[in-house]
Amino acid sequence: MIGPQDLGGRAGFGPVAPDPTDPLFHAEWERTVLGMTLACGSLGHWTLDESRHARECLSPQAYYGSTYYGIWLQALENLLLTHGEITAEELASGTVSAPPLRPERKMPVTAVASVLGTGAPVDRPASAPARFAPGDAVRTTATVSPGHTRLPSYARDKPGTVVAIHGCHVLPDTNAHAQGEQPQWLYAVEFPGHVLWGDTAEPGSSVLIDAWESYLGPI
Repeated sequence: MIGPQDLGGRAGFGPVAPDPTDPLFHAEWERTVLGMTLACGSLGHWTLDESRHARECLSPQAYYGSTYYGIWLQALENLLLTHGEITAEELASGTVSAPPLRPERKMPVTAVASVLGTGAPVDRPASAPARFAPGDAVRTTATVSPGHTRLPSYARDKPGTVVAIHGCHVLPDTNAHAQGEQPQWLYAVEFPGHVLWGDTAEPGSSVLIDAWESYLGPI
């Protein structure tokens, strides 16, 4: 889907200007939201990809009108409601009226550092040989997925060159919708800037994206 999060390469939103002195959290509640998201993820109701999809499903008004962690908080609330871990009444009142569904999945404080340090690897064994190799010319699909995808809109239906193979990884497009991991080969694909943005591209520029095999076709 082309949701409010799919801003790469769009005009009118201004340049990205990272500030190396910018703090990780601008308010204490942002730190809390990160902790809540991590803790609730350990309940096992949803995958990382479903969590990402919950953020991109926010309305443009909610997405563009919120801070980074404000988006996280709204998505977390929706996930907890969808999976029955809380009710709308509990959310409105801030008071728990029923026991949790999965108390045995509660993450102890002592496990937080380990979980953050190891993450959740998504590489998987390959069930078939890779279709493409470094140096192959490929074109990305023009199809717009109705659900979650990691293929940005600016790189759809564009010719590029495979420069590396990352191995087999969980396919976000299915994993976000409870359709299984369905691992695929993952490639680094390079696109010249002028292919993506025409004459407005910076001369000599190029962009690399990670693309799953189903995103690509031969040229």
